Amino acid sequence: MKQADFSKFEAKMSEAGVARPAIETFRRNYESLCRDETGLIPEEAIEPTADLPAYPDPVDDFDPALLAQTVLIKLNGGLGTSMGLEKVKSLLEVRPGVTFLDLIVRQVASLRERTGAPVRLLLMNSFATSEDTLGHLAGHAPEGLRAADDVELMQNQVPKIDAGSLAPVAWPANPDLEWCPPGHGDLYPALVGSGWLDRLLDEGIRYAFVSNSDNLGAVLAPELLSWFAESDAPFMMEVTRRTQADRKGGHLARRKSDGQLLLREVAQCPDEDLEAFQNIDRHRYFNTNSIWIRLDRLKETLGANGGLLPLPMIRNRKTVDPRDKSSTPVFQLETAMGAAIECFDGATAIDVPRSRFAPVKTSADLFALRSDAYRIGEDGRVALVPERGGVPPVVRLDDRYKFVDALDSLGVPSLAKCDSLTITGEVRFEDGAEVVGEVHLDGSAEPVVFSQAGKRAGFQ
Repeated sequence: MKQADFSKFEAKMSEAGVARPAIETFRRNYESLCRDETGLIPEEAIEPTADLPAYPDPVDDFDPALLAQTVLIKLNGGLGTSMGLEKVKSLLEVRPGVTFLDLIVRQVASLRERTGAPVRLLLMNSFATSEDTLGHLAGHAPEGLRAADDVELMQNQVPKIDAGSLAPVAWPANPDLEWCPPGHGDLYPALVGSGWLDRLLDEGIRYAFVSNSDNLGAVLAPELLSWFAESDAPFMMEVTRRTQADRKGGHLARRKSDGQLLLREVAQCPDEDLEAFQNIDRHRYFNTNSIWIRLDRLKETLGANGGLLPLPMIRNRKTVDPRDKSSTPVFQLETAMGAAIECFDGATAIDVPRSRFAPVKTSADLFALRSDAYRIGEDGRVALVPERGGVPPVVRLDDRYKFVDALDSLGVPSLAKCDSLTITGEVRFEDGAEVVGEVHLDGSAEPVVFSQAGKRAGFQ
């Protein structure tokens, strides 16, 4: 490809206030694009990972001195657009008046109170989520967990690239569409460019646990913190066994040339290798997007690589207006946070229980989470009720319930004894209705009202 003048990108990013580490990271990815590097990882270049370290035995509580050296970072840059929301996804209610963000704050506040350790919380916000997030914290969070200076790590934005000219795309009708997020691999330049990395190290913080704000299973666990600290590993990825539902998720592998662990996303898989990518018996572990980082080793690795982490570039083909497929074709360049596993000598991965991966990606996930199949502790932790034996109910909803607002018409049944629930058409649950075993409700011909009495009669 013919390389355009990068100074146009640099000027545009500088004018928008983008920090230097993010500009240099984008420069590296742009140069890879211009060299026509696809970022693809062929099957012949990798081999499956063998058995990994197992989850450590639980410990009763945290070592306060170790916990005081730890920061909890939550990726909070996403809007819930796929669920019909125009606001930050973490402001979805899990229980009436209780949001994902409230539970995250409650977890940190509980740790501070119980252990006396000044546990740090950082929310990696985007320009789309910052205002709503900080506004909510101002009215709901304890002192020390409200102000941007205390809790906010801002995600960068990067220009979309005109696929024809390789110049910054221009879209006067809506200039905001000229920009895109650079993927969660932006965590590293954001930490450096914001000054947060040095600030945390100056405060004596060495360990970071990073996870998505919509994954309520990803809690700061004392046994994992202790295991990571004792391992002396610079980087650790939490992985879990793939199922048929995870065939498209990024998987862990080893590079044949040097045995280094790496992450391969589906966008990095050649079309001819897609069958192997989706083979869950061959590639057994997928990335939960929960990682642990030694911050002092991160700074050393950045210094050894000119201030950047050499993450593989992911090239996405889009249109500048995603809702208008006839608008200008563009490239959006991203990096993946977990891909940093190949940047650290001695990086490792750990096989964690599936319960640590419980993201809410659909309205069906939220419907199950709002039921009595889950309980919320005073410490903000969410867990399946004991009688479920660690197995969540499987919920499938008709497309009419794709958006969160539509859940209000369903009601909230008891799912504590439910194995699976499939809903087609118009259905409503009466208060106290108990779903037991495998149930399929079909209201496509006429509306169905699921009552407690109906269930006892075997209605399904």
